[in-house]
Amino acid sequence: MDINDNIESPFTLKVSFNKLLSQYENLIQADNDFIASNARRVLKIVEEHPVLRDGFSDTKLFKTYEKEIEGILQDAFSPILTKNEIKTASIPFHNFIFNSSERFKSIIEIAGKDFELQIKNMPEDQTYIIACTIILNFCYGYDLNFKRPFLYEIPDANGIMHYYKILYNADFTEIIPSADAPKITREDYDELLDNFENIELWKAKFPPNSYTFKGFVISNIFDVTDDQSISNIKSSLIGEDKRKNESFMEDFHKIFRSLLGLNDVKVGFSIYNEEEDTFEHVYGVGMDSYLLNKQKTLKCSEAMCSWSYQTLLKEKKFYAVSDVDKFFKLSEGKAPQYKTLKDQGVKSAILAPIANEDGLMGILEIVSEKPFVLNSINANKLVDVMPFIVSAVERSKSEEVNLIEAIIQKECTSIHPSVHWRFEKEAKNFIKDQMSGNEPSFNKIAFENIYPLYGQIDIKGSSEARNTATQQDLTLQLKTVQGILKEASELEQLPIYEQYIYQITDFLEGLDSNFQVDSEQQIASFIKDDIEPVLKHLYTTDELKAGIDHYFNQIDAVVDVLYHHRKHYDDTIALINKEMAALLDQKQVEAQLMYPHYFERFKTDGVEHNMYIGESITKEDSFNPIYLYNLRLWQLQVMVEMENAYYQMQSDFPVALDVASMILVFNQPLSISFRMDEKQFDVDGTYNARYEIVKKRVDKAFIKGTTERVTQKGKISIVYSQKEDEREYLRYVKFLQSKRYLDDDVEIVELQDLQAVTGLKAIRVSVLYHKDKDDKAFYTYDDLMKEIKA
Repeated sequence: MDINDNIESPFTLKVSFNKLLSQYENLIQADNDFIASNARRVLKIVEEHPVLRDGFSDTKLFKTYEKEIEGILQDAFSPILTKNEIKTASIPFHNFIFNSSERFKSIIEIAGKDFELQIKNMPEDQTYIIACTIILNFCYGYDLNFKRPFLYEIPDANGIMHYYKILYNADFTEIIPSADAPKITREDYDELLDNFENIELWKAKFPPNSYTFKGFVISNIFDVTDDQSISNIKSSLIGEDKRKNESFMEDFHKIFRSLLGLNDVKVGFSIYNEEEDTFEHVYGVGMDSYLLNKQKTLKCSEAMCSWSYQTLLKEKKFYAVSDVDKFFKLSEGKAPQYKTLKDQGVKSAILAPIANEDGLMGILEIVSEKPFVLNSINANKLVDVMPFIVSAVERSKSEEVNLIEAIIQKECTSIHPSVHWRFEKEAKNFIKDQMSGNEPSFNKIAFENIYPLYGQIDIKGSSEARNTATQQDLTLQLKTVQGILKEASELEQLPIYEQYIYQITDFLEGLDSNFQVDSEQQIASFIKDDIEPVLKHLYTTDELKAGIDHYFNQIDAVVDVLYHHRKHYDDTIALINKEMAALLDQKQVEAQLMYPHYFERFKTDGVEHNMYIGESITKEDSFNPIYLYNLRLWQLQVMVEMENAYYQMQSDFPVALDVASMILVFNQPLSISFRMDEKQFDVDGTYNARYEIVKKRVDKAFIKGTTERVTQKGKISIVYSQKEDEREYLRYVKFLQSKRYLDDDVEIVELQDLQAVTGLKAIRVSVLYHKDKDDKAFYTYDDLMKEIKA
């Protein structure tokens, strides 16, 4: 077998001791007789076996000349130091080692039969190019610094990973170009500098086997486990989204095991909340806290004794427990940290404060199920890694603050992604002014010549439904009180009870015949101020206790009234808004992919939405009216789909309410600007304000000459003012009729004039419904209601 087999390289490899022997030739003339004699001994070996000078590549010859090679390398591999030094003689870019110290052999033997020695940081796909850079250095004098730390990762008998750094001594190597090897010019060198990844170019300049590598390298190897463990900890902590990475904590355990030289240690974290003086669980995949056990948060006084609290939080020193069981007994189980650790089977532990100048940020927890293996002595190994952990936690806390701010911005003062670039631009200008010493100001953010789209799915009769629910709750509450007072009057005939019963009767008649806006407040005040003190007095009467308990059990603890029918109503409104908003948001993702536009929605008694589309929002010269027409069609189709989705889930709601959908068409471009005080966009200009007026009032508008509202359940209404809008939307309606989204009963109606707005019209058309998602039949609203009730 040849060492060049199965290797593509610019080198033909030959093991030779020629360069080493030339040094021994110089030593023959040494003044020291012993040195000169030793040199003659080595040279005599080669005289008898010239192949060792000339070079060879047949691997069988290593066995043949094993003793001779060992004799030649005796000075480099001193028998005195062989059990201490970690050293090998090998061939570069090859895992073939032909001589090594006893300590190296021992390390490999302990690693096990299945262990395969491999160099880390030696990318296989770059080996060819690395060999070429060595040729450029050796043969042409171009000093290309491609040095990277090469490492071996080798486990010990306990499976703990150790890291060994390799330092190569290449003094005994020669590189000889073949007769037909292309000569590298300065132009070639300059071209190669900019084409590291272009393997074909490198192969053209340095064809395979065009140079002979003659010699060998000596590898001086050092155990750098501590340094590498610290480096690995640093690298691990730099990574993004560590808490989501399933392998992060497992890798972290392994790193600390290597650092401490212990196989069974585990690592945990807890965060310190200074405001509440609590320890909190760190949320993330595989992240545990041995100080908290299964608790999410715990007062510091409940997590540790006063002495450990002082050590960790105030003095910011390591706290080591070498024998948990011993200290648990000594504390008589009163120190909470010992009990918590003992309950988890922990026998020894180190708690290290993660702290900076501002104070404690958290606790690093290292634990073991064996006593004494963790102690105050090996705790000092953490000194070198804690600065990196502190930096990581500082960065994490800063990221968390930014994330919290981002969530608040998104959920409370949302800036839509389509216009975020404009806010970012102004923020950068603000920072530039601030850094330059100028008075910074956040300039007005406006978008001109954009087209608005507005739509709403409104809950019909919501006010009437709420009033009905309120009447029912108040009636139930009054009748319950009335029953208690009648029973009390029978037990103790006091005129005041009769007066209260009369007043309740009067309230009940008013609720039944003439419910007023202030009726709810009047009754609530009457019950709070007059009735409840009486009920508390009557509670001392045994015969009345059960009835009074039943009454108060019906009172909602949050709103402090009987809240049954109103709760059903409020829950229904909340569910409708939640489901409709979620569907609209989901559909919006698709719409943004078609063409970016501004979008916002509001939950009222139903869901409203605004959209703006135009050149100034997209920041690119790509807007075309086709995108406006497409968005209008998309909006109409989605409104019909939302109607269908609502009636398919209506039976799941506590109260059966109806909805009506409307779209407002405004065909003139307008301008919007961001109101800093209100944290929202609004239209600019007097003429544009007409659009906002129409939006607020149009759903309550009547058809001209009637008392019929333009919005009706089972129909979708498209309000507009221009004939061209009518023609455009009739095309959309016809298209959706062909897809069986809409019925054939199209009507065009005129609207009664609104304040300062005249000439509005509406296209109304019935929506076709399905009973459920799998239903293929089509129903009008009336047919659907009959089908549902059947």
